Amino acid sequence: MTTHGDPATRAGAPAVAARTGTTHGENQPGGDAAGLPAALAGLRSAIDAARFPLTLPSADSARQAARSLTDQLDDYLLPRLARLDAPLLVVVGGSTGAGKSTLVNSLVQARVSAAGVLRPTTRSPVLVCNPADAAWFRQGELLPGLTRTTDPSEHPGTLQLVTAPALPPGLAFLDAPDIDSVVDANRALAGQLLAAADLWLFVTTAARYADAVPWELLRSARARGTAVAMVLDRVPPEAADEIAAHLSQMLASQELGAAPLFVLPETWVDGQGLLPDRMTAPLSGWFARLAGDAEARSAVVRQTLDGALAALHPVVEALADAADEQVAAAEALDERVRAAYRGAERTVDQGLKDGRLLRGEVLARWQEFVGTGEFFRSLEARIGRLRDRVVATITGRPAPAAELRTAIESQLVTLLRGVAAEAAENAYTGWKAHPAGAALLEPELAHASADLPARGEQLVRDWQRGVLELVRVEGADRRFVARTAAYAVNATGLAVMIGVFASTAFIPTGLEVAAGTGTAVAGQTVLQAIFGDQAVRNLSRKARVDLLDRVGALMAEEAARFLARTEAARPAADAGETLRRAAVAVERARHRSGLSTADAALPTTEQDGRHP
Repeated sequence: MTTHGDPATRAGAPAVAARTGTTHGENQPGGDAAGLPAALAGLRSAIDAARFPLTLPSADSARQAARSLTDQLDDYLLPRLARLDAPLLVVVGGSTGAGKSTLVNSLVQARVSAAGVLRPTTRSPVLVCNPADAAWFRQGELLPGLTRTTDPSEHPGTLQLVTAPALPPGLAFLDAPDIDSVVDANRALAGQLLAAADLWLFVTTAARYADAVPWELLRSARARGTAVAMVLDRVPPEAADEIAAHLSQMLASQELGAAPLFVLPETWVDGQGLLPDRMTAPLSGWFARLAGDAEARSAVVRQTLDGALAALHPVVEALADAADEQVAAAEALDERVRAAYRGAERTVDQGLKDGRLLRGEVLARWQEFVGTGEFFRSLEARIGRLRDRVVATITGRPAPAAELRTAIESQLVTLLRGVAAEAAENAYTGWKAHPAGAALLEPELAHASADLPARGEQLVRDWQRGVLELVRVEGADRRFVARTAAYAVNATGLAVMIGVFASTAFIPTGLEVAAGTGTAVAGQTVLQAIFGDQAVRNLSRKARVDLLDRVGALMAEEAARFLARTEAARPAADAGETLRRAAVAVERARHRSGLSTADAALPTTEQDGRHP
């Protein structure tokens, strides 16, 4: 037990600054209030739709702010706006060991909340009200996320409801967990409960009144326009005036000078754990007069409600900025991926233009195909096809045309594998350098898909068949196709494929292909004679475009491995603007509601006959 001396109190006349409407409906604020609940519902929907999944510096605070806003809308703003005449809820908060539970028990003259030396004492909140008001709190409209119970509970998700006949109707106390509790869930719940208060009763001690945590919450109360009263507990009698004066200065410096301050000196508690009546009489009397004055209660409710509504706009604006950052980050990540795979497509395009694909095996097979005369024989008569089959059977070696086609396929597949691997590495590196991208990465993204070689081979085979079909269609009205049939189409198609690999149609460039140039020119001459100059150019252009389109589709499939991750995390592009519009709608409805009107002070009271 703690010994205490005589009371030294500073008159806390209930001078809580309050705003009242010009009219007082029974359940609704004055003025045009119909739009305010709808505006708040729209804001809640916008907050629900906003997502902050990407790892950005603003993401954690945005998610926390969104949860806090949703809690305040559900726990306080919407139910309180629906019933302005509901009992005034006083949330009693403070630091560990400040004596909150003892004070609540003393004010209601019953041991309704556990008090003791173990910390934390209050693990689940306790709400005590007059029996006549129990129905309102039992319905669960206020703080709907907490399960109602009439028994003590260790679970922070419950709200214990207790009735106390000594407490006047129209007033309820909620004993909240410690704001600096060692248990994270308790601290979070304390903040949630304070946001649902019509009036904050902060309890601190002579030893801890300057602690940082309470003042952070008090500044938050001031920013919200919440009505606040202070209790300075366990004050040594010889230091009461000095400490009370210092605390008053601190309150004034934080623009909380109008908050009533009650000073409770050190004293004994009785066998029930209650403070002496003479110690709590000033505070009890102040609350009794507040409970009995409907106009005063309305003033407190309206001040806190209007302040909470006014405080929404800047918080939602910050939330909208964070949503815009999410969208911008997703777009930046997507662009890094697209840039990497656009680079891959450009590399393929350049490879088709600069003749690099004509080197090595493809060049050797092309020279063999043209130099042996097979190209011309295949264009002259079908007999070439039978001759090649016989040669292949005797020698066991595929015809030069088949070898050339295989070489073309191999060269293209090798190029595709290389550019896909490089693009994956570039995209991976780009994401790794971005905080949001690094969080989305998986090791397999650093490399091309495992089945890329197989898909590349299928792409080339499909393209080759497409080239043959192109030649067949282009020559459909010429005697050439009718005379030489499918074998000539195959030979011509190979020539077109080779043409796609060169910067000049059908003519390999560079010194390394000079040996084959003569035969290539001869082959081109024959093709031009059959198809015409323009047709030759069209064949080459169409085949090139077709190949690049197929490569683009393949690279898009590879890029989709990255883009699917941002798509799953991407918030709606207009999330920020939707939040801003919703906040503006709430602010306009608030001004029309009649809540934000001139300030009105509550009637003053005397405390111990010494202070007005």
